[in-house]
Amino acid sequence: MAQLDTLDIVVLVALLAGTLAYFTKGSYWAVPKDPYANAYAAANGHKAGKTRNIIEKMDESGKNCVVFYGSQTGTAEDYASRLAKEGSSRFGLKTMVADLEDYDYDNLDTFPDDKVAMFMLATYGEGEPTDNAVDFYEFFTGEDASFSQGGSVDDKPLTSLKFVAFGLGNNTYEQYNVMVRKVNAAFEKLGARRIGTAGEGDDGAGTMEEDFLAWKEPMWAALTQEMGLEEREAVYEPVFGITEREDLTPEADTVYLGEPNKNHLEGLSKGPYNSNNPFIAPIVESRELFTVKDRSCLHMEIDVSGSNLSYQTGDHLAVWPTNAGTKVDHFLTVFGLSEKRHTVIGVKGLDSTAKVPFPTPTTYDAVARYHMEICGPVSRQFVDTLASFAPSEAAKKEMARLGADKDYFHDKISSQYLNISQALEMVAGPMAWTSVPFSLLIEGLHKIQPRYYSISSSSLAQKDKISITAVVESLRVPGATHVLKGVTTNYLLALKQKQHGDPNPDPHGLTYAITGPRNKYDGIHVPVHVRHSNFKLPSDPSRPIIMVGPGTGVAPFRGFVQERAAQAKAGQPVGKTILFFGCRRKSEDFMYQKEWEEYGQALGSNFELVTAFSRDGPNKVYVQQRLREHGKEVEALLQQHKAYFYVCGDAANMAREVNTTLCNVIAEHRGVGEAKAEEIVKAMRSSNQYQEDVWS
Repeated sequence: MAQLDTLDIVVLVALLAGTLAYFTKGSYWAVPKDPYANAYAAANGHKAGKTRNIIEKMDESGKNCVVFYGSQTGTAEDYASRLAKEGSSRFGLKTMVADLEDYDYDNLDTFPDDKVAMFMLATYGEGEPTDNAVDFYEFFTGEDASFSQGGSVDDKPLTSLKFVAFGLGNNTYEQYNVMVRKVNAAFEKLGARRIGTAGEGDDGAGTMEEDFLAWKEPMWAALTQEMGLEEREAVYEPVFGITEREDLTPEADTVYLGEPNKNHLEGLSKGPYNSNNPFIAPIVESRELFTVKDRSCLHMEIDVSGSNLSYQTGDHLAVWPTNAGTKVDHFLTVFGLSEKRHTVIGVKGLDSTAKVPFPTPTTYDAVARYHMEICGPVSRQFVDTLASFAPSEAAKKEMARLGADKDYFHDKISSQYLNISQALEMVAGPMAWTSVPFSLLIEGLHKIQPRYYSISSSSLAQKDKISITAVVESLRVPGATHVLKGVTTNYLLALKQKQHGDPNPDPHGLTYAITGPRNKYDGIHVPVHVRHSNFKLPSDPSRPIIMVGPGTGVAPFRGFVQERAAQAKAGQPVGKTILFFGCRRKSEDFMYQKEWEEYGQALGSNFELVTAFSRDGPNKVYVQQRLREHGKEVEALLQQHKAYFYVCGDAANMAREVNTTLCNVIAEHRGVGEAKAEEIVKAMRSSNQYQEDVWS
């Protein structure tokens, strides 16, 4: 046998290593790197290589009930936490809360029949799963779901799975609560057994909270019977341990003062930037679009160059808000924390499955300012929980009544849009609620969520500069002594005022820490990330488009028209582009008026702007009326040229009326009945020829 020289050996070893790598996918030596491994994860008890097997996790932690959530704005996550808490305190269940994206689903065919899985599922946009539920949704609604035991649909592989389901939706959308409906149908088809009804909450009707409360009681009754549970008097047990750290000061470089993760704390912010990790972006331009003093609409240009953030025309920009200083002050005063606002605290889950929703150590002030939704609506269930910590017997009695009587609660709190500190001040006057555990506030108040704005620029025309268009919210509530102010839009207004030379911006009597934690946002910066959308131009620019966007609903259409103007300038053939825009008065809030003229010059006769100024004449005129007036042209573009039809803006009224008007236009000009016209519009929606970017 010939002797192997050194080169032969090296080659053989390399071939062997390559073969092993191919067949094992590198699993013997590869260490997956988590870009978000940081102190935030450590605070949440996450360990490197944590299991994605939910059954294994439940067994390790001694749980018999898991509450999954698919959440976009935090409400479904809040409901999941509340159900888990109630299941533990009232019925003795060993509960845990789980993010759907943290676990695999192919082993649910081995889910033990002495355990139960609950699913809080929000529907996002036009029937889409939330970002964290995409894989889950596609797995169970697809045709090729593959389970660990190899069973097919006909084998009913989920026969041992007992589940509970509640959906969060909005009836102003075409695909109302489709997420929970489709998942429920898929589970039942696979043999799973639902306990109680599949509940549905309706944000569009403003009844989400009451729908949830009404659903859960019969669900608990059914689950109690199914699992042999015994109800007991609920006693508050904290989920988190709070330790005041006398060994640390806010100036310590290990203390989080609002930074979202360790990289930001250390000044080493790096991508990828997403819903867990914002990019601190400079605002390079900000201007007022309205010409009246009592209303405000902002146009902002945000520079994302160097961040590797990319967007497509029609996407959304997420802005991470900061609570107003006056609101933070009031919140801390009501709970008797003003004197301790800068005290450093450590927060730790008292259970191995409890996730701390922000990085620690931190301060009371930082939590209230950057992490808690302290200005949001109040939950009746949370009010009921707080009753036992009231500062007086009278306050305790009033809280109990508010918690038990939904009509009384609506009259006193919901209809007045009170936040939690306003509600408690109404109940107890100047007395501080010093007995409320801080853990309960972490559990009971939503984590503050990014606010999403339709991007009003074209990625083709300005790929590194993102535009947004936002009306600054300030609403006087009839009968209330306060003015309801938008958290994020007033924050943006403060940034605009600062950029235009105001040393102490104070929009609508609010103040903001606009330089951010440790002045890291100084120089007019804002934390952002991009969320991709299905609201898109046709891939063929010669295809006609019809856009309906009153008010700030025009935002994405500025991007659409900007893109088509750029394509036309580049010599590409561009199809007919019609925009129906409406506002109050031409002289007050005709947004981007001069820009439309510039785009019109680039597009020529292919661009048509149809306006509806509702308060300029003796009779109010809206975009749907203009749509009807141009019905012949619209119908011809739809039928003969397969034009795309877009709507952006208010879902509850405008979008529904536009849908109805389009049905009427089609019925009239095609000579078909109303039912047939509705079928045609539904088919347009199904094929994405009719697209909406709407809100309520």
